[in-house]
Amino acid sequence: MTTPDGMPPLRDVIRACGLTAKKSLGQNFLLDLNLTRRIARAAGTLEDVTIVEIGPGPGGLTRALLLEGANRVVAIERDERCLAALHDIAAHYPGRLDIVADDARKINYEALGLTAPSRIIANLPYSVGTPLLIGWLKTEPWPPWFDRLVLMFQREVAERIIARPRTKAYGRLSVLSQWRTEPRILFNLPAGAFTPKPKVDSAIVEFVPREKPEPPCDATQLEKVTAAAFGQRRKMLRASLRQIAPEPEALLRSLDLDPKARAEELQVGDFCRIANALSDAREAH
Repeated sequence: MTTPDGMPPLRDVIRACGLTAKKSLGQNFLLDLNLTRRIARAAGTLEDVTIVEIGPGPGGLTRALLLEGANRVVAIERDERCLAALHDIAAHYPGRLDIVADDARKINYEALGLTAPSRIIANLPYSVGTPLLIGWLKTEPWPPWFDRLVLMFQREVAERIIARPRTKAYGRLSVLSQWRTEPRILFNLPAGAFTPKPKVDSAIVEFVPREKPEPPCDATQLEKVTAAAFGQRRKMLRASLRQIAPEPEALLRSLDLDPKARAEELQVGDFCRIANALSDAREAH
């Protein structure tokens, strides 16, 4: 039995390679080629884009990307057990798949020789999705080397990414994502679509970089501000910011922000203004 790409069904590939999903790597395999092709199509036209795929595993999404027309896919996989399956795909699509056996959290993307435009498309392992996203959102210089991100997260994480102020889900991931990109949920994937079946549903999120995020500020400083503010989200800002600002109440008042407000009440731009004020204060000293 073969599939539309002329290769064996992914379930057979996994069985032949003796693969089992490792919980320590956050692996849940998406076997349905119809679903992986839907993800690939949702990522836009692929022919003239260099695709970077993180954690391809046995190559379900990889095959879909190539089947849907991607001319070059750079697949970054740290699990050596999956490399044989990926090399079989590379042989089936000569010259179109580059395999990088490494940890995506440590990769120097500039060293990969990526050509513009480049795009990250990935069914991210649950265990590393958030830190990878934060790393990409802090890319310097900005606009970044990628023209968009199309990523899979747990549904709860996806909702945090797009959450608005004064909602329970609004947090540091919302601020960082919405300051530098325009994120939106494309569609949901039920837990039953994966093997093994996770306890939660997933969602595909698209991030389109803003050319000039407003207001401008230092991404690392902004991350520190949001970490402090939302790390103690039940506290008023005058208390939660004490760990990073010597006189948080005076700083907040100088920005016309209520020191008694809580983090979830601030707009994205308010956090940027706090970050800028802290940077200015540090330079003044």
